[in-house]
Amino acid sequence: MTRKRIALYLGIIGALFLLVLAWYLWAFRLSERNSSTTFDGTRAFAAVETQVAFGPRTPGSVAHARTVDWIRQQLESTGWQVEIQQAQAMGHSIQNIRAHRNDAAPAFILGAHYDSRIYANHDPDPNKWGQPVPGADDGASGVAVLLELARTLPSDSVPLWIVFFDAEDNGDIPGWDWLLGSKAFVANMKVRPKAMILVDMVGDQNLSIPMESNSDPALRTSIWNTAAKLGHGDVFIPQAKYSIEDDHLPFIQAGIPSVDIIDLDYAYWHTTADLPEHVSAASLKTVGEVLSTWIRAQDPLASTPSSP
Repeated sequence: MTRKRIALYLGIIGALFLLVLAWYLWAFRLSERNSSTTFDGTRAFAAVETQVAFGPRTPGSVAHARTVDWIRQQLESTGWQVEIQQAQAMGHSIQNIRAHRNDAAPAFILGAHYDSRIYANHDPDPNKWGQPVPGADDGASGVAVLLELARTLPSDSVPLWIVFFDAEDNGDIPGWDWLLGSKAFVANMKVRPKAMILVDMVGDQNLSIPMESNSDPALRTSIWNTAAKLGHGDVFIPQAKYSIEDDHLPFIQAGIPSVDIIDLDYAYWHTTADLPEHVSAASLKTVGEVLSTWIRAQDPLASTPSSP
């Protein structure tokens, strides 16, 4: 074999190697990009486990303080700017957590409460009524969905605030009331978003999310239509079932269209059995996919929300 032929073969082999290497790098980067923008239910479930492992996030507790720090770290690690908004209500310190990517006014606010209830007064065992609620579904599930959305939504999506409300869950307890964090947040809010979307108790293994009666009809129809188009019409039930006092109400009372995405038919609500073993990664993923799809379809210049 002549030197020229050997050089030709080596040149062909080298070119093929470079082509294979280039294809591999392209495929790896594509996979990495897709994984960073795809809602991961397993990752969201791990966030539920982390919160519950801190302990009950009752206001003023060590677990509550650790949760605030952890949420901040999670948001900042994915490029969000974080502000802890301090307030006082009924003699209690309130810490709402607001995340934003830039100084643009938000088109939408995504919200969830991160505190858990002081007393498990719905526990089937009366001896446990004085114990705190672990809050895997009631609290941690909504936080987990929002954190995973913060990780996966593209930076050029419609301007958003993601807000984690404090002191939502201790109504009907002497010295407390419901919704202390969201009431304080709305009272101090200087902007007027198009809408607010609340995510609360969305991890039930047998997830069923009917429409909530206090929610804005057009907004909830838009989101529920998105769910149906994604094949989740068996989870997002297009019928109103209950009226709930939740963190969307202060926004509605301020004239801001709002919706509550919630499955209140959760057997372990306000009991000591509200644990990760009763939460499903698949349920978290369903809710996350619906919201991700809906948000990505929004036009920041449109006056009203739309379905994709």
